[in-house]
Amino acid sequence: MPADLAVIGLGPYGLPLAQAAIAAGLPTLGYRTGPEAGSLSPAELRRMLAGGFRTAAGPAELGRVRTAVICAPTPPGEGGGPDLGQVEAAARTLAAHLRPHTTVILESPVPPGTTEDFLRPLLETGSGLRAGRDFHLAYSPSRVDPGNRDFTPTNTPKVIGGLTPACTESAAAFYGRLTDKVVRARGPREAETVQLLETNFRHVNIALVNEMSVLCHDLGVDLWDVIRCAETKPFGFQTFRPGPGVGGHSVPQDLTGHAPRSLRMVELAQQVNSQMPRYVVQRAAALLNEHGKSARGARVLLLGVTYKADLADQQGTPAQEVATRLISMGAAVSYHDPHIPAWTVLDRPIPRADSLYESAAAADLTILLQQHRTYDLQGLSVKAQLLLDTRGATPTGAAHRL
Repeated sequence: MPADLAVIGLGPYGLPLAQAAIAAGLPTLGYRTGPEAGSLSPAELRRMLAGGFRTAAGPAELGRVRTAVICAPTPPGEGGGPDLGQVEAAARTLAAHLRPHTTVILESPVPPGTTEDFLRPLLETGSGLRAGRDFHLAYSPSRVDPGNRDFTPTNTPKVIGGLTPACTESAAAFYGRLTDKVVRARGPREAETVQLLETNFRHVNIALVNEMSVLCHDLGVDLWDVIRCAETKPFGFQTFRPGPGVGGHSVPQDLTGHAPRSLRMVELAQQVNSQMPRYVVQRAAALLNEHGKSARGARVLLLGVTYKADLADQQGTPAQEVATRLISMGAAVSYHDPHIPAWTVLDRPIPRADSLYESAAAADLTILLQQHRTYDLQGLSVKAQLLLDTRGATPTGAAHRL
């Protein structure tokens, strides 16, 4: 059966889009751009296959679709910004098979100007076609929140910015089949900057509350009570909570090298957030010391090593650095995570705790890094000799909180 849609890149952005398209009844073709890890469960993938999703047998099939959406991952590059290597590879592959009247949309997180200055020349040179005349070209920021059951592709508005008004309308017609609301930006640069603002908003506000956690600990103030009270304000405040670091696939961008000036606040936020794993280890060492134990030789159990609760995705997880620093201090590190059957740090396998409560009771220190739904935190707080909660998820007074 011919496909209406080709999703190029089957990672954290592409798989949810393909899932939404299949749910909307669109025959969908998937094309991999490289080693990719998505956040869909095996059951969700089986439902997609049953609904008509299939992977391309070869790149030639990309030339038989009406709409092609590039969702290639853009991991952190050497300069700190996103690496566009997989976007470039996807564009070159698509360009070789691009047909007139196709709508091409980029969803990967990219710096403003990428669609026009980077993607467009690749597509035009490789195809001999002209964007805006022979095929439609647009950008739409991916708004995927893995594991969020309240906001789905259907009830999450989609922003569209096309190279021309006709490009915008063509992309809007496609997304109108998947979502209840389409928001038209003035152009692709505006749409790209929407993604920039949304990603940086998250990182800057997490950095603020992470700094507040350090300050409140120094002052002897209960930050979690501060947050509980502050979030009752019905205007001018949005709740963010501290943690051991910031993970995920979206890279904060300060635009260094891409604009006349950088976003200094974003650069500072990156510095603050990148220091949180070190701070967690410092707090862990201090707690052990207060209880007459040294970090060297201490048995430390890490709970939850993924970047987000109830998912198996480890992209950018702060657990890696926390474990690395503990090991360098001489601690004997083990872990438990219901979603991760095996875990390596510094190319060495980390022992997995089979019995959670017995392991917590045997460990000198247990550190909650991720609040998976399956964890009974009340029970853990009773069993653990010493518990450091970096998520503020345990009952008040049941553990030492970040």
